[in-house]
Amino acid sequence: MSNRQIILAARPDGMARLSDFNVVDTDIPSPKDGEVLFRNRLFSVDPYQRNLMGNGSSEWPAINIGDPMGGPTVGVVEQSRHPDFAVGDPVQSWSGWQRYALSDGSDIRKLDPDAAPLSTALGPLGLTGFTAWYGMTKLHAFKPGGTLVVTGAAGAVGSTAAQLGKLRGLRVVGVAGGPAKVARLTDELGLDAAIDYKAADVEDQVRRALPDGIDAFFENVGGPIFPVLMEYFNTDAKMTLCGTIADYSETELPTGTNYLPRLITLIHYRFVSIKAFAIPYVLDSFPEFLAEMAPLVRDGRIRYGEEFIDGFDALPAALITLFDGTHSGRKLIVRDS
Repeated sequence: MSNRQIILAARPDGMARLSDFNVVDTDIPSPKDGEVLFRNRLFSVDPYQRNLMGNGSSEWPAINIGDPMGGPTVGVVEQSRHPDFAVGDPVQSWSGWQRYALSDGSDIRKLDPDAAPLSTALGPLGLTGFTAWYGMTKLHAFKPGGTLVVTGAAGAVGSTAAQLGKLRGLRVVGVAGGPAKVARLTDELGLDAAIDYKAADVEDQVRRALPDGIDAFFENVGGPIFPVLMEYFNTDAKMTLCGTIADYSETELPTGTNYLPRLITLIHYRFVSIKAFAIPYVLDSFPEFLAEMAPLVRDGRIRYGEEFIDGFDALPAALITLFDGTHSGRKLIVRDS
C-alpha cells in the first residue's frame, strides 16, 4: 500500500494542462500520539484551484512545486491516536490531492452522515456554500424586492447565491452559458429570469430580463458580459465581487476596449457600492454559516447539483473541464474507491 499523490509539476502558462501535474507514490504516514490518519474518498474540484497553481491572480498563496495540489476533501479515519476521533469517523479536511493524510485534529471537522450526504461538506455545506453565503450575507444589506443578478449562476457558488437571493426576497436573474444551463436556472432553481451570455441575442436578453435595472450584483465571472450588465446599475446598486473565473488563467492585461473609465463614471454618478472578500480571511463566520445553511439544505430549500467522476487519477483532467467549456456547472467531485 502507498500514499498516491498528485503534485504540482509546473506553473501553468495560461490554462492548466495535464503536464502541469505528476502522480507519485509515497509511504503512508503513521499517526503519533494526538494524531489521526484518514483516507480521502471525495475530492472537491473548484475553479480557484487554478489560482493555487500560480501564474494567475488570486487571494490564495500559490502552492510549491512538488507539493500535492490543494483542496477540500472528505475522508474516513483509518487510525486514531486522538481522543476525539475513532476509526470509521467521516471527516472533512483541506488535505488536497492525496489518498492519505495526518491531522492533529485542529484542521479537520467530524461529519454526521445522518444529517446530510457527506458530499455536501464539499458543496452547499462546505467552502462552496460558505462562499455564496458570505457574499450574500456579510457585505451588503440587500433591499427585498430589488433585482439581483448572479453571474456564473449555474455553478456551485452562483446557484447557491441565487437561491439565497430568492430566500431573501429578491427578484433574481441568473447568467450562464448555453441553453441547458439557462433552463436549469429557471426550471430547477426557480429563478425569475435567465440570460445566456453565449447567445447571439444576449443584449436583447439582458434588456428583457432587466426592465427595472440592477439593484444587487453577485459577480463570479468577469469577462465580456460585465460591460453589458454594468449599464443597468441602478442608483445605490450593491455589487459583491466573489470571483472572476474568466481571468483566472490570464497573466497579462486584456486587449480591446478599456471599459474602466465608463465603470468609474457609473460608480460615481450612480453611487454603486462594490465590496470584495476572500475566504481565507473570513473563516471565523463558518459556524454561523452552518447554523443557517444546514437546515436549508436538509429541508430542500437550497437545491444543489453534483457531478461525480470516479478515479483518483482523474483529478487533473476534471479540473481542466472547469475552464474548457465542457463542465455541466454542477458541483464537481472526484470519487476514489
